[in-house]
Amino acid sequence: MFLAVSMAALASCGGGTSGNDTTSSVPDSTADSVTDTTSSTTKYSITWTDCDELKCARMNVPYDYDNPEIGSFSLNIVMRPATKKAQRIGSMLVNPGGPGFGGTEIARNTAYYLTDSLLDYFDIVGWDPRGTGDTTPSVDCVDNFDLYMKADSSPDDEAEKQALIAEQQAFVDECEKKSGEILPYLSTASTARDMNSIRIALGEEKITYFGFSYGSELGATWATMFPSTVRAAVLDGASEPNISGIDSTLRQAAGFEQQLTRFLAQCSATPKCPFYNGGNAFKAFDRLIVDLDNKPLVVTPDRVAVSQSVAYTAVSQAMYSSALWPDLEKALDEARNGDGAGLLKLYDSYYQRKEDGTFSNELEAFLAISCLDDPGPKTVEENDSYNSQFLETAPRIGPSFINSYQCALWPVEQAETVTITGKGAGPIVVIGTTGDAATPLESSRKMATTLEEGIFIKVTAERHTGYGVNYCVVNAADDYLINLKLPTKGLSC
Repeated sequence: MFLAVSMAALASCGGGTSGNDTTSSVPDSTADSVTDTTSSTTKYSITWTDCDELKCARMNVPYDYDNPEIGSFSLNIVMRPATKKAQRIGSMLVNPGGPGFGGTEIARNTAYYLTDSLLDYFDIVGWDPRGTGDTTPSVDCVDNFDLYMKADSSPDDEAEKQALIAEQQAFVDECEKKSGEILPYLSTASTARDMNSIRIALGEEKITYFGFSYGSELGATWATMFPSTVRAAVLDGASEPNISGIDSTLRQAAGFEQQLTRFLAQCSATPKCPFYNGGNAFKAFDRLIVDLDNKPLVVTPDRVAVSQSVAYTAVSQAMYSSALWPDLEKALDEARNGDGAGLLKLYDSYYQRKEDGTFSNELEAFLAISCLDDPGPKTVEENDSYNSQFLETAPRIGPSFINSYQCALWPVEQAETVTITGKGAGPIVVIGTTGDAATPLESSRKMATTLEEGIFIKVTAERHTGYGVNYCVVNAADDYLINLKLPTKGLSC
């Protein structure tokens, strides 16, 4: 899941799968949510072709299910067939988060995300949601984010502030210029409808789902809209549902502040930490942030200088997992000694910069979906009115959450929203992690309590999402997904 920071700072049987060019389609007769308006006579189909050891397909879905003649997305879909075909349970839809990440990533790299047990019994079906990845058309704004990271993210005067606003407006203008046709049709509710269309095309009366990070919000939305189609669902790393975007971002700011505090405390207590600073890494961090604001570090002439905003983005990237903390320790130490290469590398990792110097469209899709679902403050002035709350909630990392105006400048009005309840969907397992910066533990717990039959698993770990941390959570989730055996109430792993 992307951190909501400023650009300036900043996973029943049915469906043929055994042969080449297999097609399946059934009428849309099982979608029963009052939210859905898809015609009961609509048919969707998938024609699979071999792609290495996987199956690949394209599937058309309308921009607008109420007005299908407007246009359509061609969804990119990849399936890894179940290993034990004779014991196959059905299909499992997967989404890795974002919003903006392409779900085909999980199907192509199942061993990284899922256990062999799940691969044995399920066809793993990943798709790039509308506007993302290799689904067409997809959101495309700019080729080089560096060009939109030059303004001072913490302006000291009106001229610097106007330069920052102008830079963000230019980015938004490029989004509207290149992708304006599809920007109104990228909501989470629309993607949930696409999930139902995929289920129909797969021939599954009920289907299984595994969603990570934002994929939890998507899964909860789908389960609320199409409850009778849910066989089982696991939501790992969930944000709190049914709250405003600004409140959600405040909770996220608190989560990142908590993890940054833990990181600096650990470093301060560990003399071998490169950023130890005599036992006061906090002081060294605060000094470095000021120094980078006054004098950004140039790594190479053709790249963005490592400013305060680049440093915040690098720090935020490392807060997703304590596995990245050693890299951050070294990068911060190098930066205070005049070398910003380590921080720039973490920044590039956050923005998914490729080896050829180009950037993926994931952040662009993230903004397009987020701003459509809940744009938050509608004006620059209203946006600024929350600055003091962010700085109070997160004194060190809070500055990376302010002076971000993209959604206030976004050219499309907010889309329909779905009040998440999960009513009628049956048991849904929600996993929350104690050291999750992006989706804090209490936010995930709130998702579980909001769902009609939410079951919460607490995982102790310093990372975003908890599946895979230990056998306890893996076995509980797998047993539920495969055998529909519910985890022990109050399970802590």
